[in-house]
Amino acid sequence: MGQLIAVAVITVLAVISPGADFAMTVRNSYLYGRTAGVLAAVGISLGVLVHVAYTMLGVGLLVSRTPALFTAMKLIGAAYLVYIGYRTFVTESRVDVDLSDDAGMAKAGALRTGFLTNALNPKTMLFVLSTYTQVVSADTPVLQQAGYGLFMSFAHLVWFGIAAVLFSRSALRTRLLRRQGVLNKVIGTVLVGLGAALALTPAVA
Repeated sequence: MGQLIAVAVITVLAVISPGADFAMTVRNSYLYGRTAGVLAAVGISLGVLVHVAYTMLGVGLLVSRTPALFTAMKLIGAAYLVYIGYRTFVTESRVDVDLSDDAGMAKAGALRTGFLTNALNPKTMLFVLSTYTQVVSADTPVLQQAGYGLFMSFAHLVWFGIAAVLFSRSALRTRLLRRQGVLNKVIGTVLVGLGAALALTPAVA
């Protein structure tokens, strides 16, 4: 029971801490609607499972102890955040969010964007790895370890799903869309800043 509580507490704290996943969910929700926001949340939750899978296989420990490999993964994730941030920053301030083909394409790509944002995020990698190495013991049954991973994924889905519903609500979304130009630049700047900070953070081996 103590192990379960520890995993739950660590997961909740990690999920609600602001970061790239939250910024990406808000971006998709207010620009392209609830479907895109929820799809981004689903993608994020699937990205978590990637980290869980390679951590359970022991690859995560290898990456954490190989500075060059960890740095390469970190820089790829940072570059992706900077790219998405730049694209958001330069997005036209007026978007036909309901009828345009661009909006449909954005919804179709929301799942992929959410997935890549999380799967390439070293912050999530370190969260999953540290949880499994510090809390989960070698004696913990594999099915129980998998259950912890599913819980982590589900917690991400719930939290970012709630964010998607909130930021796609008609009244709030209408107000946000009236300020698209400013919000695009704010969110774009946040994503670029997170990417830059990630790239400049020393590797932890």
